[in-house]
Amino acid sequence: MLGGTYNVGLGAVTIDNSNLQTLSQCRLLFSPKSPPFLSFPQRRRSVSCSSPSKAIDLAVSAGSELNRSSNSGQLSVADRLRLGNLTEDGLSYKEKFIVRCYEVGINKTATVETIANLLQEVGGNHAQSVGFSTDGFATTPTMRKLGLIWVTARMHIEIYKYPAWSDVVEIETWCQGEGRIGTRRDWIIKDYATNQVIGRATSKWVMMNQHTRRLQKVDDDVREEHLVFCPQEPRLSFPEENNKSQKKIAKLEDPAQHSRLRLVPRRADLDMNQHVNNVTYIGWVLESMPQEIIGTHELQTITLDYRRECQQDDIVDSLTSPEPVDDNGVAILGTNGSANGSYDEQDCSNFLHLLRLSESGLEINRGRTEWGKKTAG
Repeated sequence: MLGGTYNVGLGAVTIDNSNLQTLSQCRLLFSPKSPPFLSFPQRRRSVSCSSPSKAIDLAVSAGSELNRSSNSGQLSVADRLRLGNLTEDGLSYKEKFIVRCYEVGINKTATVETIANLLQEVGGNHAQSVGFSTDGFATTPTMRKLGLIWVTARMHIEIYKYPAWSDVVEIETWCQGEGRIGTRRDWIIKDYATNQVIGRATSKWVMMNQHTRRLQKVDDDVREEHLVFCPQEPRLSFPEENNKSQKKIAKLEDPAQHSRLRLVPRRADLDMNQHVNNVTYIGWVLESMPQEIIGTHELQTITLDYRRECQQDDIVDSLTSPEPVDDNGVAILGTNGSANGSYDEQDCSNFLHLLRLSESGLEINRGRTEWGKKTAG
């Protein structure tokens, strides 16, 4: 369910000290040479493996999987221009992005779809930086041999401040094991100018056979290839107890209070895994949001559970209802949000969402969103 490529925008963007803190960093935008801060130091290094008995030479600079010159081993043009690199311990990856004009909405701030696409991009670039395949999303040699791919099972994003057009954001990402059937990837989003954390995200991924389209347990060989680049100790973007990222989503049943029926996937919605990309689901969920909330509130939190693939010839219904809460504002568990839900246009409102196939009614995705009142200015 992954897809979409976002390279650094080099045109029609004003770069000043409010965006990039030093002129030496600005040189990247105007020089074909890679500046010092982008030269991946110690590209061949040994790191602590998830299995302590093994130490692996990353050999990133010489890896045939990377998009390098086959003769010289030099960084490719894409790698020289990309504002990202592994951290010193080699277990996470950071990349900077300039928010471009076509990535913002009517408020001149990045849309949630833009944020989700940037998360995908930095995750894919992280995988490439450690030598995983460039012809798939973080596919290892064993995965390609067995015809396996990663697909999104759950995505949780919290945005505390939306970056504006021409702002520079820095995103850090890392991955780690998640039981026997999957993996997880986390992100921290910062305003590069202030170093302020403006968002966090976490996700769960499961393995699918790309030929049978069935889920499959993570093979031991795949696990060994994958987890060697993961932190040895658990590291979570949401370490707080009872955080929202683990909250279960109740299924929304008919009759929903709001709906947008018979949505049709575009060709552009398909990704290299040959199904509708996971970011498209975010747009479909928001299609059935009431306009009075869209106009006065902004999305603060979105959680999506991906339950079924969607193909190009599928037709989708988007259903939305307010999430029922008690007098203390706590969600009422076991209710579907259809009959009892209401929202407060003056404060914060929570909604439940359902995407389903129009013809069969089969559930594709269930979601939950939280909205806060827009601030002036």
